[in-house]
Amino acid sequence: MATEAFEEIAETFDFLEDWEERYRHVIDLGKAMPPLEEAFKVPATKVDGCASQVWLLPEIEGSGARAVFRFRGDSDAMIVRGLIAVLMALFNGLTVEEVLKVDAGGELARLGLNEHLSSQRSNGLRAMVQRIRETAAATAAAA
Repeated sequence: MATEAFEEIAETFDFLEDWEERYRHVIDLGKAMPPLEEAFKVPATKVDGCASQVWLLPEIEGSGARAVFRFRGDSDAMIVRGLIAVLMALFNGLTVEEVLKVDAGGELARLGLNEHLSSQRSNGLRAMVQRIRETAAATAAAA
C-alpha cells in the first residue's frame, strides 16, 4: 500500500537511469522540504540510531486507529533530509492503522535504496521508520 505521492517518487526512480541521478533526486526532495523550526529540534523529536542529526515531529489529526498520521522532519545531512521527504510521501495522510500495515522495507526496496545506502544510512532509515511505527501504534492504542 503506497500513497500517490510515494508512487510518483517510484515512477520518477523508474525513469532515472542510474543511481547517481536517483541520489540527486532524493537530495532535491530534501531541499524542497521546508525546514523544521528550531523550537522542535528537541530531544523528544530526535531520532536515535542515525549517524546524522534527525528530528521527526508527528502531527496526528484525531485519535485512535482512524487518526490521520502526518509528520514533519529535518536533518543536518542533505541525503537524510531527502530520505525524510521519501518517508513523508510514504506515510503522510494515512490513518495510523494504515501506517502500521505499510511494508516500509518492501516499498523502499522498490526505489533500490537498500543496495545504495551505506549501512549507517540504512540503520538510520530503519530507526526513522521504527519511530513512525511506534508513534502510530501508540496513537492507535490510545483509542
